Parts: sequence; structure tokens; C-alpha cells
Amino acid sequence: MSEGMGLAKSAGALAGLKVIDLTRVLGGPYCTMVLSDHGAEVIKLEPPQGDEVRDWGPPFLEQATGERDASYFIGVNRNKRSVALDLAKPAGRAVLLRLIESADILIENFKPGTMERWGLGYAADLAPRFPRLIHCRVSGFGADGPLGGLPGYDAILQAMTGLMSVNGDPSTGPLRLGTPVVDLATGLFSAVGILMALHERVASGRGQYLDMTLHDCGLALLHPHAANFFLNGIRPLPMGNPHPNLAPYQQFTTATGQIFVAAGNDGQFRKLCQHVGRPELADDPRFLDNASRVANREALAEQLGLAFAGQDGEALCQALLRAGLPAGPVLAVDQAVQAEHTAARAMVTELPLDGGGTYRALGTPIKLSRTPGGTRSPPPRFNEHGADVLAGLGYSDAEVQRLRDDGVLHDTRRR
Repeated sequence: MSEGMGLAKSAGALAGLKVIDLTRVLGGPYCTMVLSDHGAEVIKLEPPQGDEVRDWGPPFLEQATGERDASYFIGVNRNKRSVALDLAKPAGRAVLLRLIESADILIENFKPGTMERWGLGYAADLAPRFPRLIHCRVSGFGADGPLGGLPGYDAILQAMTGLMSVNGDPSTGPLRLGTPVVDLATGLFSAVGILMALHERVASGRGQYLDMTLHDCGLALLHPHAANFFLNGIRPLPMGNPHPNLAPYQQFTTATGQIFVAAGNDGQFRKLCQHVGRPELADDPRFLDNASRVANREALAEQLGLAFAGQDGEALCQALLRAGLPAGPVLAVDQAVQAEHTAARAMVTELPLDGGGTYRALGTPIKLSRTPGGTRSPPPRFNEHGADVLAGLGYSDAEVQRLRDDGVLHDTRRR
């Protein structure tokens, strides 16, 4: 493998696992990228029109073929092989079934009921034929309940699960989080669930079905707001940067920029006050313990703000961190990805490409000592591996060409 940054240095903890990925957009592809970073073979089956996030730009990467792929696609589809297959056609489903014969995991995010209409439902069709298969379905709301079968997108679920209601501040009202946190969390929860099912399969020898929804995963992110509501019955409101249960835990202005400071216990608060030259604040009756500080958060923020105002924020954060106190500068995205510690942790991966240029993306945060994962190959072009994958299944050149002629295998995207 070429020398680069954040590249896989081992076969990976999941080497030998085969994943058939029928997902598009973000939640499912993010899950399969996590698995692929750690050695799973992921075959991404795209519909004839391709994964629609190839068009979610600008910015775009222009391909030598004249096609272009958006950064949205590039960021979550490395280490995969692309096959463009029309599953609406019986011959396409026949190829899928042949792929599943040697697969451990099938993950899809079709509208609930689609796989069943195709004769590919887990309970009735796949489990009897492939008893060791783990089938993960990612959907908006699941198949049952009042919203069962309805579509879901990240922002819609941020709205419906209460996440937007606790983001922002009183002046903004409910505010969408700047990252698609529900999609990303669903991908992560799906990866966790798949690994649980794999572990259980060691003992039972049997696969199982995972019913993963954006709705459930979005709700699962509501801590501590849901926990607070369950205990006090009060509707949580958006507070901006402060924490509903801790003080100080917010952003402050310094002479050189914004910083974020937190104190998780009374000892940390006392130490913070000493460090910024205001030891008397720790003995103020309004600030003696966390409950008092929360009740008097505005007065506390005013006093700390005065203490921080004339200081060099970066230097102050370094000093506080080295003293064991949580603090950090508020960085923009470009600053964060170019930070020295980001490079030291290989959290930006760079892979030189054979035709010139470099693939750059966020690296894997999962650091394993004996079987480290990382980037193995760049995101695939549309159907880049179609002929090779089918040849590996035993299809002859003539059979592959027939699939092309019949509109089952697609070399270019349907527009």
C-alpha cells in the first residue's frame, strides 16, 4: 500500500467478513465505512441512478470519465467496491442472492416492505435460506407503529425527536444541529448492533434481523434532557452553550478569541478559580456547590467572563488543560482539521492516488493496538468493480455482457 496518513496497517479486526451494502445517503454508508475501515469487505450495490449523494454538492471531485462525485459521497464511502445493479429486475435479485451466499451481513435502507415485495424478506425468504445471515435494516420509523413505513431524513428526525428543541437559544428557537447527528448516530448504533449479532452468532450459529431506525436513534441521543424531564416533569428549553445540569460549562470571550470552559465537580471549580486569580469565587455562597452554581449561573458567568476577558485564550486553555481542567479554544472546521493534535492522532487520512492527487478525509477514531484499521482504498467510482465482482461469483464475460444488455448491470448512471 502507498505511504500516506491514517492508512490501514493490518488486515483489520473484521478481516474475513463480507458485507453486502444496499444503503444510500448517510446512515447506512457511514455504518459500512466503519466496518470497512477495520477490514470487512464491503460490496456497495448502487441502483442504476447511483447513490444520490454523489450529486450532493458542490464541492465535486471531477472524474477522468467525465462523471463527478460530491464530497458528501466521498466522505463516507472509502474502502468499498461499487456494483451498479437494478434490483427491480429478477436478474438483478438473482445476482444479489448469489452475493448473499458468501456474505455475513446484509444492510439496506429501502422503505419497509420493499425487500418483502421482492421476495427478499428476512423472516420468510432470507433466514431459511441463509441461516447465518445478519440482516440490518435502516429506516426512518420502522415498519410498525403509527408512523411505520414512512420516510425519514436527518433534519426531520432532529425535529421530531426533540433534538432541535434543545439546540439553539431562546433568541433562535429550535435549531437544527450543524452535523447530521441522527444519521451518523444511526450508522454508529447499526455498527454496534451488527457486532453484537456477530458475537452472538459465535455461540448460536444463527444470524438475526436488526431493526434500526432514525427515530429510535435520535431519541437515544436526548441525554440529559430526557432524564431531566423524567425526573422533574419540566419541558427542557434551548439554552445555547450552557449545560442544563452543570455550571460553569459554557463559552467565554478572551482577548484572542472564544474558549469553552467546564467544571465537572467542586474541586475542579475551586482549582479553576485559583488559576484565573479569583479564588474567592469558590467561597461565595452562591457558588459553593454545583446546584448553587446552576441556580446562579448568570452571576457566575459574569464573574468568570471578567476574569477571562483580558487573557490569551489559547495560552489559557493550554494552562488549564495541563492543570487537569477541561477547557479548549472554539475552533472553526478548517482550524480543527489542521490542528497538530488532529495530525498526531491520524484523524485526517491521506491516500496518494495512482493517477495523481490525494484522497483526504476524516480518519477512523477507533484505535486498536494489534489490528489497527484505516483507509485502504478511495471511494469507488460508479460500478467501478461490477465486472470484477460478478466474475468472482462465477459469471462469464458473456453473462456479464448479457446483464448489461438487459439493463441489469449499469456502467453509467441513469439520469
